[in-house]
Amino acid sequence: MFSLLRENIRIALNSIRSQSLRTILTVLIIAIGITALVGILSAVAALENTISKDFASMGANTFNIQRYEFRTQSFGNEERKINPIISYREVREFEEKYEYPFTETAISFTGTSSAEIKYENEKTDPEISVMGVNEYYLENSGLEVESGREFNVFDIKNNNNVAVIGSDFKDGIFKGFDPMNKTISIRGAKFKVIGVLESKGSTFGNNQDLRVFIPIQHARSLFSQPNINYSLSVKVEDKEVLDAAMDEAIITFRNIRGLSPKEENNFGLERSDDLINRILRITGALNIAAWIISIITIFGSSIALMNIMLVTVTERTREIGVRKALGAKKNTIATQFFLETLVIGQIGGLLGIILGITIGYIVSSSLDFNFTTPWKAMLWATGITVLVAILAGSYPAAKAAKQDPIESLRYE
Repeated sequence: MFSLLRENIRIALNSIRSQSLRTILTVLIIAIGITALVGILSAVAALENTISKDFASMGANTFNIQRYEFRTQSFGNEERKINPIISYREVREFEEKYEYPFTETAISFTGTSSAEIKYENEKTDPEISVMGVNEYYLENSGLEVESGREFNVFDIKNNNNVAVIGSDFKDGIFKGFDPMNKTISIRGAKFKVIGVLESKGSTFGNNQDLRVFIPIQHARSLFSQPNINYSLSVKVEDKEVLDAAMDEAIITFRNIRGLSPKEENNFGLERSDDLINRILRITGALNIAAWIISIITIFGSSIALMNIMLVTVTERTREIGVRKALGAKKNTIATQFFLETLVIGQIGGLLGIILGITIGYIVSSSLDFNFTTPWKAMLWATGITVLVAILAGSYPAAKAAKQDPIESLRYE
């Protein structure tokens, strides 16, 4: 049995080599469909990994009060509702009036995204983000300190000249030396480094490790541009009471803004897990698009593969007659042609997987996504190529097996 199978495989490979151009074209058609599937699924999986890594650390028990909700956008001629900025007076009033038990309220704002940080004779490019925060911001944002410590209530209340920096500064202006207790300069103001954050990498090209955090009052004195928009982040100790805490926050902030019961909220409120789920739904749509594109292409490749095998059966009609005359059974003839189809399909699938992973890796690297080997997509691709081979090879194999040996020997 095994020797017969080995012989059929050898005949199949010889037949493929004898029709190299036709085989290459068919392999390429199959590979294009698999490349589209694996490439898109790889890039989408990398996007999901990046999103999950960036937001999951915040936990499912955090919500934000901000100027707009994440989903707010304009459609056609519909005008986008303009919400007022969240002012410093409002965030301070919220901090004082919001008294839901076992919660921590973080206040923050971005002073600038183009600061130049100096240390002794070294300085950075003017591309550093400086944020003013209170003592709860780092914890609520899921940021972990690698060395040193976070801000405490005394740093914020006493307006101490301290800073927490991103991990990239260690190999930047500090040249690999420990930044702890070193003094950096921001717009002429001196700050002692009390903590270095763990690396967060980049998200959509935005380097999360080139940020400096300073007490919010210091930031307000350094960055005094008009219409600064502040953000509030509330962390609840127990996820079970998150909805109740959010309702209380909405009521509190509506009262601060003096909204009547009939007026809609003129601010946004987002749960951290809702944001993750919303973005993952977008990636789910991309997955569906990948499947639609791939199925269309793979359907075309199935037709092409069946066509080449039907042509092969016709061209080798005399060979089939000779083999049958020598005693070959129908199953032997069918197996030979079916194996040819299977080998061509698997070569196309393997080439498509390699190209798809390569494209997914290139796209992920260019967008700073966290690429991982797409094992699931590879398994799907392998299964699809086997299915294509079965569908495309069954009819030509059956047709070859049913050939009449006498008529086949007469075929010219």
